[in-house]
Amino acid sequence: MEVPMELDTLLFLAVFGFIASFIDAAAGGGGLISIPALMWTGMSPVTVLGTNKVAASMGAVSSFITFVRAGKMDTALMKKLCPLSLIGSLAGVLLVQHISSEFLRPLIVVMLILVFLYTVFKRDWGKEARPQQLTGKKMLLCLLMAFAMGFYDGFFGPGTGSFILFAFIMLGFDFIGATANAKAMNFASNIAAAVLFSYFGFVDFSYAIPMGIFMIFGAIAGSQVAITKGVSYIRPMFIIITAILIGKQLLTLIK
Repeated sequence: MEVPMELDTLLFLAVFGFIASFIDAAAGGGGLISIPALMWTGMSPVTVLGTNKVAASMGAVSSFITFVRAGKMDTALMKKLCPLSLIGSLAGVLLVQHISSEFLRPLIVVMLILVFLYTVFKRDWGKEARPQQLTGKKMLLCLLMAFAMGFYDGFFGPGTGSFILFAFIMLGFDFIGATANAKAMNFASNIAAAVLFSYFGFVDFSYAIPMGIFMIFGAIAGSQVAITKGVSYIRPMFIIITAILIGKQLLTLIK
């Protein structure tokens, strides 16, 4: 018996939602999988972004809770950075409705190439936690980073988790600590964007809810694997995800 097309679509989104959330929970970059999957449905670009945010927020909740329970998150620092990430995301959503994101692509490619090269050649990167004291200019940079990453996540999204992860490792956190902190900030920006996209009517909940349910399971699995496998698992995955992000963006620029 032939399976209805609508069911085919939901199964397609469920599978890719799980994969995207699994990868995103550990190394970031899940939006590179979930957004193209949603674009396959034929929705408008803005609705794709909004639907993705609602689904991703469901997975982000699970990932966030998992890392909090594992005690891997710098809660004191997150109390300062998450509100700015949330505010930045709201600003990004407001802007994306009026301005094309095309001008961001060359800058994103440059940033990704730098992250990729640094990660490949800095072999001991993230193996040991060497947090620096965040005072004065360093704290100011952290606050600006939180707002900027939140803005980017609301405006476009893919690669946000990887960018935040990179920033925290530059501050001296190991991969697990950096991943946990990145999940907190990403959670704040996802929730803010999801609420605002929903308010403006740019969310297809018939796709967002089923996809989000499978993203919950993917996030739980990805977070557990990240916590138990540690650097030996996350560093290679981070390199792979960054390489995929670079390739995807380069292909977009070439077309």
